[in-house]
Amino acid sequence: METIDPTISTQNQEQVPDNANIVTPEQTSETDAPKLSAADIILQRLQEHKQQSLEQIINEVSQENVAPNSEEENAEPETDAESDTEGSTDETIEDLDINYAELSKEGLLEALEKIVAREDIHKCKTYVDYIKTLFYKKVKTEVEQQREKFIENGYEPKDFRPAPDPLEDKFKSLFDQYREKRNKYNEQLEQEKLNNLKLKQEIVAKIESLINTQDNINQTFDEFKSLQKQWREIGIVPQADAKQLWDSYNYQVERFYDIVKINRELRDLDLKKNTEQKIKLCERAEELLLETKVVKAFSELQKLHEQWREVGPVFAANKEELWERFKKATYTINKKHQDYYANLKKEQESNFKAKTVLCEKAEEIIAPDYNSRAEWDAKSKEILELQQIWKLIGFAPKKHNNAVYERFRNACDKFFEKKREFYAQNKEEADNNLQLKEDLCVQAEGLKDSTDWKKTTEILKKLQAKWKTIGPVPRKHSEEIWQRFRAACNTFFDNKQKHYDDLDKEQEENLKLKEALIAEVENFQSTDSDEKNIAALKEMQKRWSEIGLVPINKKDSLYDRFRKAIDAQFAKINIDEAKRNEIKVKHMIEAAQNNPQALEKLRNERDRLKGRIDTLRQQIALSENNLGFFAKSKNADAMIESFRRKMEKSKKEADTLQSLVSAINRALSDMPAPTKKGDRKN
Repeated sequence: METIDPTISTQNQEQVPDNANIVTPEQTSETDAPKLSAADIILQRLQEHKQQSLEQIINEVSQENVAPNSEEENAEPETDAESDTEGSTDETIEDLDINYAELSKEGLLEALEKIVAREDIHKCKTYVDYIKTLFYKKVKTEVEQQREKFIENGYEPKDFRPAPDPLEDKFKSLFDQYREKRNKYNEQLEQEKLNNLKLKQEIVAKIESLINTQDNINQTFDEFKSLQKQWREIGIVPQADAKQLWDSYNYQVERFYDIVKINRELRDLDLKKNTEQKIKLCERAEELLLETKVVKAFSELQKLHEQWREVGPVFAANKEELWERFKKATYTINKKHQDYYANLKKEQESNFKAKTVLCEKAEEIIAPDYNSRAEWDAKSKEILELQQIWKLIGFAPKKHNNAVYERFRNACDKFFEKKREFYAQNKEEADNNLQLKEDLCVQAEGLKDSTDWKKTTEILKKLQAKWKTIGPVPRKHSEEIWQRFRAACNTFFDNKQKHYDDLDKEQEENLKLKEALIAEVENFQSTDSDEKNIAALKEMQKRWSEIGLVPINKKDSLYDRFRKAIDAQFAKINIDEAKRNEIKVKHMIEAAQNNPQALEKLRNERDRLKGRIDTLRQQIALSENNLGFFAKSKNADAMIESFRRKMEKSKKEADTLQSLVSAINRALSDMPAPTKKGDRKN
């Protein structure tokens, strides 16, 4: 199909004047403001948030739903020289219009296989080229990962050979099939165009012969219409011959209408038919104004112009009106097409700026010399993040695209080359680290069967902490040495856990014994002898102390129940307050010997007794002071005697309580230091 220059109107059989070539309609449709590209967003983020991490920029750009432009969108506008054959500009094919960038290698291979099986394979060049680019990018990424892993395992870079990739072999085979089918189609198309040229030249000659014939005019006109129909049915011709052929055809058609005086009625019918056809072409052109895909609309417009040229003349009254209508739709579509590529050019310039920024950042990363694996790993992550951002940005202008890509690739290659050199230079350090970790393994293996749970736990924790301070070992030994060290540590801690599991069973038995003893205390039946009752209750307290540890989560509640039961029984016995306090303190001292929380309660009891002693002594001092006032008054003997009895009672109580405080202090001094938090004690 012959492509129409989008800025110049097409001359048809009606000989449109030269001054009608370019028109500016009074109203042109406004296009929507272009959406920000990935490059625009990335540049904006880099300028506004200089401290923002590259990973955050990737996430933000992804959330904007901005993907790299497809190859179709980055193609330059076609020229007449590039569009002399049908299918030279790929059309958008609905069932192929998918996001290939998200596909895996297997997915890309399957997509190519479907295209190779199509009949319209000549329309799929854009898709095939894009699939090929994406596929070999993934192949190159996998090879680089294999190379880096090979070198990190301690091997020499020169010895690296990539693993065979059966998917790549299948891809090459499919691509060869595609290229063979496309070449075959092009050869057939070229031969077809030559045949079409010959047929159209013959039609021009036949029309010329009709002009000189004197046969029946109706028969001549029928032959002329038949030749016109044949002309329209014949396909495209070589571009080099298209203009001259069209001029010859148009010239002979005009001569036929001028020289041969055909029947006016037949001519009117022909003009009416042509008018109806051109109205339909105008309507179809106006429908294209609603097409959202600019490239597709422009391509369809070229077909309409080709059909317009094939339609014969119309009524003179409709000629100018129809052409202006068709030309107005043409202008709007062409304007959108020009604006589209103008915006595409701006977007590509923005892409170039963003890619330049990424190049500069990559060059900043490779400038310093890093002295630790942690630094290299961190910078490797930054480089990989830059590469992820690069993939989000579309093409740069053609004059810069290859250069900026080479600049970025060289920076990345230089970084990973320096990283490989660092790992090669630090191989000796890795070997030393391996020796240090082997020594830790030997120490851990010597302790794995120990039953000194507390001391050995502390030693192994120190060994584990030291392990973390030692740098990396050669990758091929890393997992093996770690499993050896972990196995030794696990053996000890598993044995320790089993030991305490057995201890838990014993504590469950002790729990049952203490619960039974509490029930016995609660059901205790006192006798008439206070001495026997006290002896029996003390014997129960002794048995409580002799029973071993119970589960720590039951310890406090269990002791509270026992203490309340004992106190309740002692309350029933007719003994004075001093004796009751003495029994209570003795009981608390016995409980505190195996119970850290009971120990705290014992301290609180001591503080309570001290407070009571201070209160009694203050009362005694106040009473002694008040006695001086009573001595000066009359009839104060009875009052003074009462005060003296109260003072003696308070002094006796204070002395008794002080003896209990002293007993508590002695008991506390004989008890071991409290266990540190985290040790397994009840």
